[in-house]
Amino acid sequence: MTSEGARIALEVADWRRRVAAIYAEVRSADDAAIAHERWRVARDRLLAEHPATPLLPATRAGFTGVPVVPYDPAWRFELALASAEPARLDVATGTDGTVPFERVGAVEVPGVGSLDVWRLLSYGGGLFIPVRDALAGAAGGTYGGGRYLIDTAKGADLGGDPARGTLVVDVNFAYNPSCAYDPAWACPLAPPGNVVDVAVPVGELMPSGGY
Repeated sequence: MTSEGARIALEVADWRRRVAAIYAEVRSADDAAIAHERWRVARDRLLAEHPATPLLPATRAGFTGVPVVPYDPAWRFELALASAEPARLDVATGTDGTVPFERVGAVEVPGVGSLDVWRLLSYGGGLFIPVRDALAGAAGGTYGGGRYLIDTAKGADLGGDPARGTLVVDVNFAYNPSCAYDPAWACPLAPPGNVVDVAVPVGELMPSGGY
């Protein structure tokens, strides 16, 4: 019989496998707007149906989907990874202990500003770009702790060109971290270099009543 810990590990592995498959489809799509709609539907299905969902049981029963702004191609960019002063970020989480990140550069997002790019220092690595914008915490706005643009360790990878030193940053795919749905989760949130004072009106939003 599978232990509780093994069952949870298998469910989380399957969640990440499915997320990675969703983003692989996005990267291979010819039409970004169609890919974005499929991404929205697939994420809602995961949240509603998957055993590893961060939705609380009471919320899950009446869940009808996360509010997502329709795709706007003006918010898709392929950006050069610029140099930045070295920095380290240690994030205390409830499940993974303290997770270390190092700043490996920054991207200049048109209409938004500079966002730090972080590399996960734990086994396996991965690039991480969160953002907290001026709509954070506002009614009908974005999650108060910020959203994620890229988290390649979790499969949220929109692509790029290592030879040219670029990353695809499509802000339409900004999504809420797990702690937006369950406060028991301790998520890496946007540090100062990823907080901007302008509105980023695309991607996932929070419903007016919260979750």
